[in-house]
Amino acid sequence: MGAQVPIPVYQGNIEQRLSFEAEVCPDCGEVHFPPKGACVSCSYIGEFKPVSLSGEGKVYSYTVLSPGGAPPEFSEEARIEGQYPVAIVELEEGPHITGQLVDISLNEIEIGIPVSGRIRRIYEQEGVVRYGFKFTPIE
Repeated sequence: MGAQVPIPVYQGNIEQRLSFEAEVCPDCGEVHFPPKGACVSCSYIGEFKPVSLSGEGKVYSYTVLSPGGAPPEFSEEARIEGQYPVAIVELEEGPHITGQLVDISLNEIEIGIPVSGRIRRIYEQEGVVRYGFKFTPIE
């Protein structure tokens, strides 16, 4: 199985993968996730204020991956689970995050449903456990 994200690259940006930490532009107030070091809204470059995101939001868009369409690192999960949903979630604070939708049946997924995110195990590759964002529906 080929690596989509090489281990050195994955380990180099692991902080962004293991937290809902963002930054706020002091010039325009735009919330950036993951932190970028420059504001894409107003082009500010300098010190940003760190901020913790709630991890809660709503499904902005989604797709359902099947074994034939799953990226290589998810091929084992796709083989075991069959189809599984992945969503773009618009967090309450504004940023959009891509993550797997769990604990929900495919026919229950709708644009706009409220979800809550957590950092959870995604898969293991070359002896390295990869973590990422998984979102569950809020009752």
